[in-house]
Order: sequence, then structure tokens, then C-alpha cells
Amino acid sequence: MNQAFVLGAGIGERLRPLTEQLPKPLVPVFHRPLITYAFDHLLAAGVSSLVVNTHHIPEAYEKAFPHQSYRGVPLQFRNESPVRLETAGGIANVRDLLRDEPFLVYNGDILTDLPLKPLLTEHRENGNLVTLVLRSHGPALHIAFDPRRGMITDIRNKLGTGDEGKYLFTGIYACDPAIHDWITPGKVESVIPIFLNMIRQGAKIGGVVIDEGSWWDLGSRTAYLAAHAALNGMYGPAIDPAARIEDGAVLRGTNVIGADAVIESGVQLEDCIVWPGGRVVRGAHLKRCIVRSAVTAAGIVEDADF
Repeated sequence: MNQAFVLGAGIGERLRPLTEQLPKPLVPVFHRPLITYAFDHLLAAGVSSLVVNTHHIPEAYEKAFPHQSYRGVPLQFRNESPVRLETAGGIANVRDLLRDEPFLVYNGDILTDLPLKPLLTEHRENGNLVTLVLRSHGPALHIAFDPRRGMITDIRNKLGTGDEGKYLFTGIYACDPAIHDWITPGKVESVIPIFLNMIRQGAKIGGVVIDEGSWWDLGSRTAYLAAHAALNGMYGPAIDPAARIEDGAVLRGTNVIGADAVIESGVQLEDCIVWPGGRVVRGAHLKRCIVRSAVTAAGIVEDADF
């Protein structure tokens, strides 16, 4: 499977004010846009064509990828305006870019290194219309799955099976091009009602449980901070070499500080994230705070964003 649709149109309401400056998938994680981790993951699995939908601050994607490519692989952007089409509507909106071939769908606000080969094998060998990557643990266990048949049977008991679900949906799935027959072009709609309708009508909606590796949904500031603390050192240095940390600044815990950020003398930081170009001024004491690019932070503050 050599093409993927990466969902980049998320508004990121739970991450505000961070997403007032950037779309959620472009929020920096260890000094680079979150969506680039999805790109790397997909390229390692053999994908050679990437399609991305946009909506909120679309010009930020132009700035992040001025040549519309990533590591030599072309990026095709499709803006959803004026209305964001949700996941199913987004798939329908890029049908021409995906051609009449199978494709992967990958949420742009997750960070994971789970192996994708089991998904590709399961989808190919079982002839599924859609195959979801599941995990048996996590924050939202809403998928009912029959491991004997490899089939999804319900989601949140919406089909009245009595099963509220015991598996997490990771936001990664493989699709046969026939999925387009189930989606109404131009309709604002999530994939969940589409999946439920498929199950109801007997279409093959499969699943594969992949518990290896780590998986993070970075849709909230709590998860965003926690992922940086847990993954510290795995994705490069926490402090970018181009950051300026003045003598007399005190850093405790896990602090991730981007390029051209300035931490003045007398500052105390504990478990904070400072985006590239952010500034923390003399005398500030920040704990579990996030400082955006080109923003100056001051004062004695806990659990707030600048």
C-alpha cells in the first residue's frame, strides 16, 4: 500500500490557545511539527504518496512545507473551505488524489511508533473493506471486536449488541477504494456512522490489535505535556542547540526548549515547553506551562499557556 491520507484539518479546541497560532497537527513536538512523525511512520512502511487535508490556518502548512514535499516525497494538500468536512467527508473530498487504489488513513494528532506491517498483512489477506488498528488498553475503549473472526462488531453499543467496547481505536486504518461507495461527497460526516452502517449491512470491517510500541493522542495539553515527559530523549535533545539559556536560569524536571527560544537569567522552569522563538523573561517562575513562538512569558504561573 503506497499512499496515505493524513488528517491535518483538526481545529484543536482542547489545545487552545496553542492552536490559535498553528493547526493542531503542526504543533511542535521535540522541535518539529507533530505531523512529520506520522509522515516518517508511513514512509518507513513503504508509503510513497501523502495526501493531507487542511482547514484551520491552511497557510501554516505552506510555511512548514514550502516545496510541498517531505524527505523527497510529494505532499498533496486539499483545503476544506469554508466548512471542515470531518473524517468521512475529508476522504470523499480527496478521492481524485487517492486514485482508485487502497490507502491508509492516519490521524494527524497522534504520536505512535506501533508497527504497521500487521495492519497491511491483515487488510490484504482477509480482503477487508476497512481494517482498523486497535489497542487493548488506553483512554477510550469503545470498539467491540471479535478476535476469532477479526471483525469489528459494534462501536459504543450503537448497534445494540450490548458490547460497549473493550478496544481503543488508534486513528490508523487501511481502506479499499470501495469505501467511497459508502460516503456521500460534500457531506460533513465522521467515519464512525459510516463504519456502523457497514457493519449493519454486513460489509467486512476488520481489525488488528497492535499493542507494541507507544501511542499518544496529543489532543489535550495534559497529553501533550505528558508525552514530552515520557518520551524525553527518544526524539532528540530536549533543548535545541540554537536555544539561548542564560546563566542563572534554573531548569527542573523535563523542559523542552526550541530553537531561538530565550530563557533569561533568574528564570525557573519546571516541566515546561517553550516553542521555537519563545521567550521567558527574568524573574519568571513557570511550572507545567507552554510558551508559544514569538510570545513572552512572565510571572509566577502554573498550568497555563502563553
